[in-house]
Amino acid sequence: MAIEARGVDPATATAPLITPPQADRAVAQGNGRFATFRSLRHRNYRLIWIGTLFSSSGQWIQQTSLGWLTYDMTGSAFLLGAVNGFRSLPLLVLGPVGGVAADRYDKKKLMLTTQMFMVAISVVFATLIVTGHVHVWHIFAFTLLSGVGWAFNMPVRQSIVPNLVPREDMMNAMALNSAAFNVTRIVGPTLAGIMIAKMGPGENFFVQSAMYIGVSITIVQLALPKFQTATNRSMRGGLAEGAKYVWHHPTLRTQMTMALVPVVIALPYVSLLPIVAKENLGKGAGGFGVLMSAPGIGAVASTLLLATLGDIQRKGLLLMAAIFAFGITLMAFAASVSIVNSYPLAIVLLVVAGACQMVFMTTNQTVMQLTTPDEFRGRVMGIFMLNQGLLPLGSLFGGTLAQFTNAQTALGVMGLSVTLLAVAFGLFAKSVRTL
Repeated sequence: MAIEARGVDPATATAPLITPPQADRAVAQGNGRFATFRSLRHRNYRLIWIGTLFSSSGQWIQQTSLGWLTYDMTGSAFLLGAVNGFRSLPLLVLGPVGGVAADRYDKKKLMLTTQMFMVAISVVFATLIVTGHVHVWHIFAFTLLSGVGWAFNMPVRQSIVPNLVPREDMMNAMALNSAAFNVTRIVGPTLAGIMIAKMGPGENFFVQSAMYIGVSITIVQLALPKFQTATNRSMRGGLAEGAKYVWHHPTLRTQMTMALVPVVIALPYVSLLPIVAKENLGKGAGGFGVLMSAPGIGAVASTLLLATLGDIQRKGLLLMAAIFAFGITLMAFAASVSIVNSYPLAIVLLVVAGACQMVFMTTNQTVMQLTTPDEFRGRVMGIFMLNQGLLPLGSLFGGTLAQFTNAQTALGVMGLSVTLLAVAFGLFAKSVRTL
């Protein structure tokens, strides 16, 4: 399917949304008393959101348990980092391919197939652990296969959201998705740690399997509308077509840059928090844990606020302001740990950083979804998912910078870089600024 053949102008195309039935929409509008959670009144979106809670919980349980198991078996910090890298590698390589699949195949079947694949590999891996047959290479194989599953699952889950709620509820829906992820980001590792202590890491992966079965149950119950799909049957052609569409669409091109570049130059600031906690603030593991939780608290608070505010006008200005504020906050955090050495101030600034980061990411993804028509949305989300694959590269950048300078200097450079990026786009990206 060539863009020109279908008469789609990437510079002006917007998504023709398929909205829920009229009765469902009337209920969704309600009387404003439950504005924060109004998207949950749409049955299909509610099922997807519940699935997100299960899925994210399983992810955090897996990440925490894998880290513990790897270090417990090997005692190697290098292998621990390598496992984290393996988790992101498939998203970097296969994310766009998953986007092509999302645009070409039945979305419900694709979600269910990938989910059951992840259930199967989790059960096998858990069995290897509890029977004492697990080896280090099993950890890497499981991590890699999990990444493959997510590379095909995440683009399709993201791409259907605009078809489950009316256009005016999109910001609310995306904010609630982010809130679900960040709530489990706070609770999931804590529960995983308790379960490791009480049962062991192997049992944790059985729990993860149960979580993924819960996701599968919600998918089975979905009654999705008919989607406009891509007709290009070539995988390579589909990839090229998606990339061409994003490149020739001025708004999407800018948004994609804003989604991917900060992942390398700023968002991995959390990887430097162990150094800050120990060297600058003189805190141990407990203090470090609080620092790690602080951005998550800000993220949950900001996404719930966005959900309450709903269809915010001038989303482009909000997007620019959020990423600018994020950069300023990172620089303030760097200065605070370098000059003031105040632990409470550091926590407050990390809460603000997490809030700004999530406002920026949620707003960017909302506008991206609303801008993209159905037949390209999977591929656009597949390219967007590269941000997950780029995280290890960003952590390497931050760690290298800290190694040759120090943590606070690296944080300051990260903050300054993303601030300058926001200023540049604010000045020159009129297509986004005027949204």
